Amino acid sequence: MILDSATESAPRSELERWQLKKLQETLENVYVNVPFYHEAMNAAKVKPSDIASLEDLTRLPFTRKSNLRDNYPFGRSAVPLEQVVRFHASSGTRGKPTVVAYTQGDIDRWARIVARAVACAGGRPGDRFHNAYGYGLFTGGLGLHYGIEALGAAVIPVSGGNTPRQVRLIEDFRPRGISGTPSYVLNIADEMVKMGINPRDTSLEYGILGAEPWSEALRVEIEESLAIKAMDIYGLSEVIGPGVAIECIEAQNGLHIAEDHFLTEVVDPNTGEPLPYGETGELVFTSLTKEAFPVVRYRTGDIASLDPEPCVCGRTLMRMSRIKGRLDDMLIIRGVNVFPTEIEYVLLQISEIAPHYQVVVGQAGALDTLEVHCEVTPGYFAAVGSLDADHAKSNALRNRVLHMLRSELGISVGLHIHKPGVLPRSEGKAVRIVDKRSQV
Repeated sequence: MILDSATESAPRSELERWQLKKLQETLENVYVNVPFYHEAMNAAKVKPSDIASLEDLTRLPFTRKSNLRDNYPFGRSAVPLEQVVRFHASSGTRGKPTVVAYTQGDIDRWARIVARAVACAGGRPGDRFHNAYGYGLFTGGLGLHYGIEALGAAVIPVSGGNTPRQVRLIEDFRPRGISGTPSYVLNIADEMVKMGINPRDTSLEYGILGAEPWSEALRVEIEESLAIKAMDIYGLSEVIGPGVAIECIEAQNGLHIAEDHFLTEVVDPNTGEPLPYGETGELVFTSLTKEAFPVVRYRTGDIASLDPEPCVCGRTLMRMSRIKGRLDDMLIIRGVNVFPTEIEYVLLQISEIAPHYQVVVGQAGALDTLEVHCEVTPGYFAAVGSLDADHAKSNALRNRVLHMLRSELGISVGLHIHKPGVLPRSEGKAVRIVDKRSQV
């Protein structure tokens, strides 16, 4: 279902004319009203009037997360604060939180963007939708909530946590759609099994999952566990929240970007130089319609590529690949770059291993070390009954997992295989990396 076909299926030339018009308006706005952007553009010796084409975007300086923190809490506002109707913010676990604000116009546009995204993922008016994203300062819960309602569907605003209650509500309310982080939706499926419910027998037909990088192998695991189609949704609070891009249910082959609201680039993470379509680099976004806290060339830290080709679903919007990982999460172990999703990909190729894992980074002398903790499936554990190192079957499994990890990652790792239920389960974003280097 294409909710706004005039935009979502527009010819690229028409879309680019709109983008340039809105880009020029945004730049004039932030140059006049946001001191940070006024100073940054002056330092780069560029003025809004110098931007005569979309290619000129590269003349503008980047915005980094540190810039957002330096202007905490309201230094980036492009409107009087009296016009702001809502604030969201990051957790602030790595310093000052990044704060974002919305006018009523921003909220209305965001709801429409998310409504389009839900329709792209298979939603339709009249659906009941189980929203297991967290509500509060995090944008996920409320962002999906308003979009689902704007589509004409009914929201079940469960938020995260209390997994047995989540299962009961799915059983009783019979929703057609579900949203949450991939790790938590898989946790819900596991809880169903514990409660004697077959996850494949629920009313669920599609899932909108995101807020953490996840592999294609984990998608297959979730789809097979719940008998649903699982679509990846992308968003970040600094740009607007969920809905920036989403996969279509027809193809599940790249996420359609809401290009009438966000201008997208991919740049080399090291040099900042723009990369051509198809090459993998760091995603950069520029707001085109945001009123309260617009961003210009915001470096997201997310690694992906872009594809401008039209999709089989009929949409002409640019597609971004699924996120390979975040620069923040990239581990450099003995000179080799490692993303958690690469480890996830390996583990989910092995039928005896459950889709729950954690990576522990430490130090041995001057060298960094990497340990992978995972679990066997309940069926394997019941059949084997022991994971002792001298047990022939478990030792063979251990050697096979180690060989596959070394082949994929290019480095040796430590491996700890646990019985089912040992590793922590997620009720939101999964904690995949435990870095003990800072504790040494």
